[in-house]
Amino acid sequence: MRKIFFITGGQGMLQSAKKTKVISVMLFILIILSFSVTFSSFWGRVNQVRSEEINFTILHTNDEHSALIPHSPAVDHDPLTDDPEMDPTRGGFARLGSAAADIRARKEEKQEPVFLLNAGDFIGGSLFGWLSLRNQAPELKLLQEIGYDVAVIGNHEFDYGPDILADYLREAGYPEAHDSTVILASNVEPPVDHPLSAENLIRYTQIMEVADEFTMGLFSLVGKDAVEVMADSGEVSFTDQHQTAHRKVDFLKEQGADIIVAVTHSGVQEDKELAREVENIDLIVGGHSHTPLYEPLQVDNTIIVQAGAYLDYLGQLELAYDVEEQKLRIRNNDHTPFLIPLDSTVQPEPQIAELIAEYQQELNNLIAEMSGGLYEDVMDPVAQSDFTIRSYPSAEETPGGNFVPDAMRLVTEEITGQQVDIAVQASGNIRKNIIPGREGYIALYDLVEAVGLGLGSDGYPGYPVVSVYFTGREISYILEVAVLLEELMGDHYFLQFSGLYYDYNPADAVLMQLPFLNIPLPTTRAVKNAGIYRGAGIQPAARNNEFEILKGDENKLYHLVTDSYIFSFLPLAEEMLPQVEFTPRFEDGTPLSMSEIDKLKVEFRDRELKVWETVVMYADSLSREDSEMNNRTGVIPDYYSAQAQRINKVQTFGYQNWLILTAVLFAAAGAVVIWRHKS
Repeated sequence: MRKIFFITGGQGMLQSAKKTKVISVMLFILIILSFSVTFSSFWGRVNQVRSEEINFTILHTNDEHSALIPHSPAVDHDPLTDDPEMDPTRGGFARLGSAAADIRARKEEKQEPVFLLNAGDFIGGSLFGWLSLRNQAPELKLLQEIGYDVAVIGNHEFDYGPDILADYLREAGYPEAHDSTVILASNVEPPVDHPLSAENLIRYTQIMEVADEFTMGLFSLVGKDAVEVMADSGEVSFTDQHQTAHRKVDFLKEQGADIIVAVTHSGVQEDKELAREVENIDLIVGGHSHTPLYEPLQVDNTIIVQAGAYLDYLGQLELAYDVEEQKLRIRNNDHTPFLIPLDSTVQPEPQIAELIAEYQQELNNLIAEMSGGLYEDVMDPVAQSDFTIRSYPSAEETPGGNFVPDAMRLVTEEITGQQVDIAVQASGNIRKNIIPGREGYIALYDLVEAVGLGLGSDGYPGYPVVSVYFTGREISYILEVAVLLEELMGDHYFLQFSGLYYDYNPADAVLMQLPFLNIPLPTTRAVKNAGIYRGAGIQPAARNNEFEILKGDENKLYHLVTDSYIFSFLPLAEEMLPQVEFTPRFEDGTPLSMSEIDKLKVEFRDRELKVWETVVMYADSLSREDSEMNNRTGVIPDYYSAQAQRINKVQTFGYQNWLILTAVLFAAAGAVVIWRHKS
């Protein structure tokens, strides 16, 4: 019975187990189906969110400065190698064209739009910028060929004045060319009858479609510092940057722009201020300060980017716009750097390279004309050196700041046959270090690139040399102005000298700020010692009996050379020192006015002598004892590898300290008197 019971009971349990198993399987299937539906719903929502994001890419450059070919130094460029050790150069429009085309092709496969933006100063700096004086527009035509959507006006677009800028834009096909590459100048105000305005050569805003029913509104700004250092703005004025930004943002929003992009030529600090002060700017693509931002800055809700200068980099910013949240986010990861180096590993785009070769031949023709056939190729070697002639930091004496004024002083002396006592140049006009190539040669292109800015009244490129006489007293005050310029106006205005030395205490430049007026009160006592070199050739670093102490003699005249741009700041010097009147004179002491500056320019080859020419002639004339090029080039002496103790900061018990001490003594004396009176 038990056995049968056992068997009977086992069968019941077995049947029960089978039922349980079926139920479990069914439950498991239901759970799986439930999870499947849940995951399907989850990923559906994720995909739905992702589908509401619009991806696009901004490529950007700034401050190309006419650097059509690779540089630093250009003499090292070898188009036949992709090895950075054999060709350490950076930049070049042909490499830029190749890199931009490669990114566009990859993004096109993903149907992702790409926009290429320039943030100003595409003109000015290298010798190729001179071609704009020959009614050519190489930089902008190359930007168009590469496919830029927008380019903006910076300060160097005004290097040769607004009239030549208008000619340049016409030559580049504007206003019709706005259809391919828009030129923005939102806070630039030409007179209504000027071609820049009357012929619609510039625009003030632009709206571009990114995707269906999604647009990007753009405007531009020339910054405050950029306006201050502008060479020749003529009658063109510039509206307040922040007020302009407010107006353009509101206008673009009214026109339906979903995101706002400010393409600025202002510098990083001003871009930060803009982001803090003006709402609803989603992205600032910047320039002017030559700052490579290896990662974007984020100020409040604004992204800020900049790509350095001279096409060392191509900026790459991958973005996504959340339609629902109306927010912009950065998508770059470890595989997509924000700055792409344009080095020799980037192969040049053949068609762009071909166009550049044509422009280089045009430049060679101009150089041959200006040098009287002495140089027929911008890559001709001029000098040799085994070190870089450094021009930075700008706010102190530099070897480059000695080399250039020395060239101006000694070459002008040779050409005029008159002893030149002093030469003056500003750090802002010495734009680059002078870098020899791997084999030690300095090409004409690399040498002139450092000092090739400006235009003379003769129509030829380069600032003309001005020859003028000042009294010893005026020279003393010029040194005081040099100290004030450093203290009040920044690195661009730091003055470099040849033919003298001086010691100064910068703390003594300004006694105080006048209350309520915020005007500095100069002491005119910041310079403690100064001496004029009376020897021949390069002045020694050590002070010896060849130096004459500058006594500020009102009757003694000193021969000074500078360039027309620096000379034009003489009225500013009188504003800084209202008690002083600077009177330019001829050698015999005859005074003349500022309007007669053309009478002071040095003639050379039936035109004006240029600063860059003095530098080339000086470099070429230096000792050739160790030359390896059969005396074809000069050899830069070691003197220019370091400072030469020309401009020296010293510590003294400053005038402000004397004021404080005097006040303390008066207070103490008053306290003593009161104490005695009470006692």
